This record gives sequence, structure tokens and C-alpha cells, in this order.
Amino acid sequence: MAEKARIINCPSCGAKNSSTARRCGSCGVAIEELKPIRDEQRERERRYQQEGFSIMWAAIALGVQSVLTAALIVALPQAVGALDFEGYYGMTLSIPVWCVGGMLVGLISPGKTFVEPVVAALIVAMPTVFYLYNGFFGMLGPGQTVRTMPMFMYIIMALIGVMFTLVGAYVGERIQMGPPPKPVH
Repeated sequence: MAEKARIINCPSCGAKNSSTARRCGSCGVAIEELKPIRDEQRERERRYQQEGFSIMWAAIALGVQSVLTAALIVALPQAVGALDFEGYYGMTLSIPVWCVGGMLVGLISPGKTFVEPVVAALIVAMPTVFYLYNGFFGMLGPGQTVRTMPMFMYIIMALIGVMFTLVGAYVGERIQMGPPPKPVH
């Protein structure tokens, strides 16, 4: 009884070929020369790519960003009357707070989590902008009184903060992973 030939894909063009073929039937490339090889450059590039989105780490990032933002933007000015983070100053303080939050999540997460802190910062940015612009319906925080800005500036500064969250998450991941492996020559 004849043995059934396995089918392999050409590493160059992806066409199906018999495992006994010496050349690809579609592109003509020698199959032996193009066996799948682990390319060092490809491995180094893949090392810093996120492989998926984790709902759990997005929730953790949301918690970290919410606690940091609430502590510095809402609670600290209520505890220390001399600190008034309204308007421009509140948004300016939010940017490094979100960056640090992204870095913390990048440091503590077991995998590559760049997107999760960014999504969390985007979610936290919406009530932060609302709080700094209007206060919470007069019950908590005065909103803008002296240092006023137009609404589009709040949105631009919030987006800058979200961008810095991505930078913080990347820095946290790089610190966690350590230096890249040395290329083998």
C-alpha cells in the first residue's frame, strides 16, 4: 500500500505542495531553502507586540486610573484647601497621573498590556473632563470658576493624557521585560 504524501505550504507564496516536491508548483522556489526559520529580527519585533486584549487587565487598569485620578483631582483638594486643581491645572495634573497609572499597569501585568491602560484612561478621562469643567451638579467640586478653558481644550488635554498613558504602559512593560536579548552572531 502506498504511503499518503503529506501536504505542506510553500513558505514563500503559501501554495499547497506535496512533501516530496523539491520546488513549489506555484512560484518555483526551492522548498528546502525556505524551510520555516526563526528569524532573530522577527523574534525581537514580536517581543514588544501585544497579543490580545484582556478584559481583566482592562478592569484592573480602570481601577488603578480611577483611584489615582480621584485621589489627586478630587480628594486631595478637599483635604488640603490650598490645592485647587480646577480648569487648566486639573487637566495638566491628569496627564502625568494617567502616565504613571499606565506605567504601574505595565509593571504589574504578566503579559504585554499596552492597550488596556489606554482604554482605561479614555474611560476615566470622560468624567474627569466633566468634573473639571462643570463639577458634579454643584454637589462635588465647583467646576470652572477662575481658571477657565473652552471645552475643546479639555478634550485635547484629555487625549494628550491618553497618549501619555500609552507611553507609560510601554515604559512599564520595558522595565518589566528587561533589556532585549543580545543578537547571536
